[in-house]
Amino acid sequence: MSKWSEKYVIGLTGNIATGKSVVRKMLEHLGAYGIDADALAHRAIAKGAPGYRPVIETFGKWVVAQDGEIDRSRLARVVFADPQALTQLESIIHPLVEQAIGILVQRAPQRVIVIEAIKLLEANLNKSCDSIWVTYAPPEIQMTRLIQGRKMSESEARQRIAAQPSQEAKLAAANIVIRNTSSFTETWKLVNTAWQRSVPAEVEAIPVTPMPSKVRPEGEMTVLRGRPRHSTEIAELLNRILKPRPLLNQENVMAAFGEKAFFLLQVGSRSFGLVGWQVENLVSRATDVVLDPQISPAQALPALLNEMERASKDLQCEAALVFVKPDLVNVDNIWSNLGYEQLEPDRLEVRAWQEAARESMPADTIMFFKKLRQDRILRPI
Repeated sequence: MSKWSEKYVIGLTGNIATGKSVVRKMLEHLGAYGIDADALAHRAIAKGAPGYRPVIETFGKWVVAQDGEIDRSRLARVVFADPQALTQLESIIHPLVEQAIGILVQRAPQRVIVIEAIKLLEANLNKSCDSIWVTYAPPEIQMTRLIQGRKMSESEARQRIAAQPSQEAKLAAANIVIRNTSSFTETWKLVNTAWQRSVPAEVEAIPVTPMPSKVRPEGEMTVLRGRPRHSTEIAELLNRILKPRPLLNQENVMAAFGEKAFFLLQVGSRSFGLVGWQVENLVSRATDVVLDPQISPAQALPALLNEMERASKDLQCEAALVFVKPDLVNVDNIWSNLGYEQLEPDRLEVRAWQEAARESMPADTIMFFKKLRQDRILRPI
């Protein structure tokens, strides 16, 4: 039983490139509150955070980049080549990450929590969990994902794989094993079945409720949280509005659910727009904002963004980033009325926000920023 009363905690682990983050996203679609412990580890050593000074004192000033932040690539070259150095780094980071996880779990309104951590067992986070889920992929698939997906060289990919404990040790500790070797659809079926079999019904999260608002006499505008079962509807909407070549199909959208969630804008029973949205490292990012020309942006954008912000605050996000095409930039002062500011990524005040903007910003889009709360996780103590 987890140490947090009235919470059901899933510990999610697996070696590199086995699909942990995809499975975490799937669990979030099912109603869990997801925590990325590895992202918290990055935050723990950011400038001003409690791990920043101990890392410099341990590994030297040469790990500090020109902007004053710790250069994680330099640090990685040291710790992945030296097991003792890795142990030293973990002794600094793990207690801070555990502290941050405790804060997030206690604040989360969701009853089911999923903690994704590659070092779940080594950091003893598994002792705080009700169930241990492990993702698995054979080494040849790990190599392919690292080389093609993360653009690593073959030697770098082999080093990363070799630096981790064997998958067998994790599999031996698992209550649930997700063999992530096929399509998103197949993996989704495995996750959905495991959820139904293992998560107590009495602690499942309450689903998001639609928020209706009047749009025109023909019907009400409703914002609905998209689920994988809506994948065909989402594909049809995107094909109708964007007319991509080739056209999208249900499997394309199912794969997108491995990275993001969707809010659907409906009038009556028909969808007229959507926001593709993801939360990583406590930053909300709207990377797809698509509206049918028949719908008024002045009415549609507030409905979609208000629901996205509500969900983002439920997930304890510090900031919201919205990326839109130029035609949605000047819409009746809507952005300032909603509290957003047009900014370049480099002007964001927190490094984690800057990194979120750089890795998420689609080409040919404009970024709008809004701070969602004042307090931050892992402030200096």
